[in-house]
Amino acid sequence: MMGWLILLFLAGLVLAALWKFGRLPKGGLELVGAALFLGIAGYAWQGSPGMAGSPTPPREQSKQPDSAFATSRPVMMSMMGSDAQVLDMADAFHRQGLDAYSIAVLRTGLEKKPRSADLWVGLGNALVVYGGGLMSPAARLAFDRAAAIAPDHPGPPFFLGLAFAQAGQLDRAEATWQALLDKAPADAPWREEVQSRLTQLRAQQMGMGQ
Repeated sequence: MMGWLILLFLAGLVLAALWKFGRLPKGGLELVGAALFLGIAGYAWQGSPGMAGSPTPPREQSKQPDSAFATSRPVMMSMMGSDAQVLDMADAFHRQGLDAYSIAVLRTGLEKKPRSADLWVGLGNALVVYGGGLMSPAARLAFDRAAAIAPDHPGPPFFLGLAFAQAGQLDRAEATWQALLDKAPADAPWREEVQSRLTQLRAQQMGMGQ
């Protein structure tokens, strides 16, 4: 019982602090609340809240590096605004090895902004990561919805190509990036990123063919 009381107290304390000092955008507190709820549910499922506490040796944290999606976001997407904050939160969960929570945060964000191309792209990427690099039908649907919402946005085709590359579908990745590059304006700030990825991909294909 004491474990539950401590857990609920800490969750309430976090929410209160964020509400008063966090300066979250509209809807941001609900996202944090959803993430805390998922954490409590995970604790109830895998933990032992009814047992007395006992000291345990520190465990090695299962932190992960930033995904390729996170490192390329500044070039392809805006890093400001509520969509960017949702993606930042999803990236933070990924770094902690909590990829299922990343998906939950993105789905909560899409419930509030179902026509956000950036959030659909983020969801597609999160589903690919959660699936071990496989392009599932759900992930492909997320990328397709992003492209339908914002057909001139470079993010959906770029990150779709990146997902294909991670899944080992190099021919599809090449075709997707080449199509994006063909229609890219000469002064597009993201053109160099696409060209660099395409060059690396073709070098990889040539190496595999030898």
